Amino acid sequence: MQGTIGFIGVGNMGAPMAANLLKSGLPVLVFDRNPAAVDKLVKLGARAASSPQEMGETPGVTAIMSMLPSTDHVADAYEGPQGLLKAAGGLQPSLLIDSSTILPTYTAELAARIATYSMLAPGARKVAGAPGPVFVDAPVSGGVIGAVAGTLTFMCGGSAAGVRAAKPLLQLMGKAVEHLGDPGAGQVAKICNNLAMAIQMAAVSEALALGAAMGLDPAALTQVFNSSSARCWSSQVYNPVPGVLPDVPSAHEYRGGFNAGFMSKDLRLALQLAGSAKQPLPMGERAAQLYQQVLDASGGEPVDFGAIYKFVYNGRPSNGGVKDN
Repeated sequence: MQGTIGFIGVGNMGAPMAANLLKSGLPVLVFDRNPAAVDKLVKLGARAASSPQEMGETPGVTAIMSMLPSTDHVADAYEGPQGLLKAAGGLQPSLLIDSSTILPTYTAELAARIATYSMLAPGARKVAGAPGPVFVDAPVSGGVIGAVAGTLTFMCGGSAAGVRAAKPLLQLMGKAVEHLGDPGAGQVAKICNNLAMAIQMAAVSEALALGAAMGLDPAALTQVFNSSSARCWSSQVYNPVPGVLPDVPSAHEYRGGFNAGFMSKDLRLALQLAGSAKQPLPMGERAAQLYQQVLDASGGEPVDFGAIYKFVYNGRPSNGGVKDN
């Protein structure tokens, strides 16, 4: 990769992703509505932009990534009054990558508008095989742990040329880059992934809470799960029971990690997709209700989605962590 990379949205996920770009030696220009989040990255060597529009006008910026909470945030960053596409004289960056989890229909519409209406600034470096700016949707799986470790999986939608151009950059932040199809396909894959993850976490929490209520230590039961047919990411890597694993949100009163509010949002997106496809989602509907319970019970405090173990199932903590066999 050559040139400066712009990064819009440097919260829990975007900050470690941008930090990994800095560690790789790339110059990074960041924007976020939270000045404290920007300041942390400036201290690591990034520069700050005052708006997405300024970022799009900055000479030397060859690619821009965004990691934002919702469809509305992405729409504002790209098409709002100071959005990226308001750049005077055309865009400096030719590669635009959105790693947010949003409506696939908006993603496809945005990609079409970028392809049809946007122009590159004179002297901007083009993506091979594309006359103008190229948009790729590349939502991620792996959570904050994966973002920090640089082991994310990117689920990409867009043209072959766009994904090919994006891959070297994405590989600086992740271990896998999968091309799923046209613009919006990455979003569909991410929503399906999070639907499965939400149901999986609820199932693991429910089973561990039942075992604890019957007198089993959740750490011992987790070891059984992890050596048998119940083994999964939610039991082995991201266990929701306090005291089972170190350095996961359940070990820190469910702080950090993947916000239950975002999981609730993603489940609403899944239900929207299911409605348009006339596809039944009985477990998805129930999961959406359960994570809303988490939000209601947490009193507005941001908590990781693994807090379903505490707030829905009243689960007990473990007396000791999982031991090596």
